[in-house]
Amino acid sequence: MADLVSPGVQVKEKDLTASVRSEPTSIGAGTIVADWGPMNEVITISDETQLVDIFGKPNVINYEYWFSAANFLNYTSTLRLVRMETTGVKNAGVSGTAVLIPNTTSYEVGDGTNGPFADGSANVGQFAARFPGGLGNSLKVSACWTGAGYSKATGAGAGATGVVASGGTLNTVTVTFGTGEGANWVKGDIMSFPTIAVEKGQKYSVVSVAGEVVTIKRYPVVNAVGFKTTIPATTVATKTWQYYDQFDAAPATTSWCKNMQQGATTGLDEMHIIVVDEDGDITGVSGTILEKYESLSKFAGAVTDSGDNNYWWDAIYIGSSYIYVMDDPAGTLTNWGVAPNPDGTTAMVPTAASQTSSLSGGIASVAPTDGERMAAFDRFEDPDEVDMNLLIAGPASVNGASSTTLAVDLIDLVEKRKDAVVFLSPHRDAVVKVANSYTQATNVTTWADLISSSSYAVIDSGYKKMYDKYNDVFRWVPLGADIAGCCARTDAVEDAWWSPGGLNRGQIRGAVELAFNPTQTQRDELYRKRVNPVVTFPGEGTVLWGDKTALAQNSAFSRINVRRLFITIEEAIAKASRTVLFEFNDTFTRENFLGMVNPYMRDVMARRGVTDFLVVCDETNNTGQVIDNNEFRADIYVKPARSINFITLTFIATRTDVAFSEVVGRA
Repeated sequence: MADLVSPGVQVKEKDLTASVRSEPTSIGAGTIVADWGPMNEVITISDETQLVDIFGKPNVINYEYWFSAANFLNYTSTLRLVRMETTGVKNAGVSGTAVLIPNTTSYEVGDGTNGPFADGSANVGQFAARFPGGLGNSLKVSACWTGAGYSKATGAGAGATGVVASGGTLNTVTVTFGTGEGANWVKGDIMSFPTIAVEKGQKYSVVSVAGEVVTIKRYPVVNAVGFKTTIPATTVATKTWQYYDQFDAAPATTSWCKNMQQGATTGLDEMHIIVVDEDGDITGVSGTILEKYESLSKFAGAVTDSGDNNYWWDAIYIGSSYIYVMDDPAGTLTNWGVAPNPDGTTAMVPTAASQTSSLSGGIASVAPTDGERMAAFDRFEDPDEVDMNLLIAGPASVNGASSTTLAVDLIDLVEKRKDAVVFLSPHRDAVVKVANSYTQATNVTTWADLISSSSYAVIDSGYKKMYDKYNDVFRWVPLGADIAGCCARTDAVEDAWWSPGGLNRGQIRGAVELAFNPTQTQRDELYRKRVNPVVTFPGEGTVLWGDKTALAQNSAFSRINVRRLFITIEEAIAKASRTVLFEFNDTFTRENFLGMVNPYMRDVMARRGVTDFLVVCDETNNTGQVIDNNEFRADIYVKPARSINFITLTFIATRTDVAFSEVVGRA
């Protein structure tokens, strides 16, 4: 608002209440191999139930990755996960032509390699599984495109075979229809013969269609599956859509279309679609109905009475957790995907009035390469794009053998970000089913010697055995996620600058036993090599028994609590400092900055994070040269609080007549 030019009152405000806000410090991140779920994008998971819903259950290929995620969620409730793209993985589809649709971006606009698919140009059938993997092969999609597909009297049957003699049984029977009539039938349709007295009420399910020959079986299935009598050639069969009883009525015209056509009823734009777990691999029960879409519209721009998108491509894209629409059905589809005009626009039906398709061609994920793992972790590179603090490496290598390739790459990643710590476990073969603990200790220290020196990494001593309730087996799983979980639990009960080790905050959950339970001598050796032992003490549980970072030199930053203290205060103060950008570098701005930082650091000191601090932001470090270079400088000196790692207890026996003041040498 401009200054007044005539007498009046002008009100202005200036905010001097800016402060430093503490940032979250227990956000986990990791990668996963899965047979379901979006791929190559960051997904936030809050609990194990959601982990199962999005990425499926653990299996023999992915259990180390899966339980690393689940174990971290035992300690806290925020985990960012990226599903890795592994060699050969594909989405199941209708036509059997396998395609890869990693995520919604690939479906909509393409990702440079895959897609786009939302324009129907892929020519791979009407539907595809929502996510890559073999689990999509369990899906069946049935569509009733029009009223005729819902229920219809169709052509006369001739040459019917498979009449059941008294006491006889048949698995399937066939009906041969007149020329062109076989096209009316699709797999899953229900056939009946209401004009034949002994067949009234009996239904048959279509098993397959070959030209005019339709193979059927009794529905529901009973022992005697043949006809009760010979079906005359002049008999008209009634076709009913397999899932007719899941919907209120046959598809007709939506109320939106009627309104668009000013009351005309010629639109015939409705369709019904149902998604089924045909094989039971998803739900555990074959034939389970997963999703129903009633009265979707063939016309673009259609909405429901409540205003939701009702155009069938869009409605399924927005609402489905299991499928994508890949193309319109076969045949001449006049007016599909257009807006109806007021004079009455009919959406012409496809060649078949209904369609039932079992999806196939989905290829499951396999064990990833180091390159595929690193490509997934690259999604966490940008701290401005993905907020996380605790990076879980998972298994050290893809086949259990010794490898530091991934560890070195992840240390580079977190050191570039400077706001996260990566948690590393030794390779599986170093500790699992190794003959003796001496060899285990040597294997772990040999592996750890190859890890880069960094205060942004934490190394543990191995694997734990835990129970897999989904497969009723025991699994060996790396401990890195549990160590990250101990840090998250420490954040919840204390603060990030407290040590996560010890009996108070270092309890490891879900451990049946350790692959390597080091002795005191072995713990000494491990600690010298920057490895934090995890130990089971009788009666005290399994515990993280160290708090070292992977930093080689003797420094305050060789302790987890100090590294995480500095991550916490650096991130909080850096974000608050953005308010100083584009202001003047003068006394007022510097005092305002001090007014933000000093109270925050006093709060950290009151919460035992530091023993003392000093913030210098004045003319001594903001010289004329600094100001002329459009810079602003602040020096923050910190004395971090140190965790106790070593305790010495000296017990001294004295004679009865000796005064303690004489022995101690003080009054």
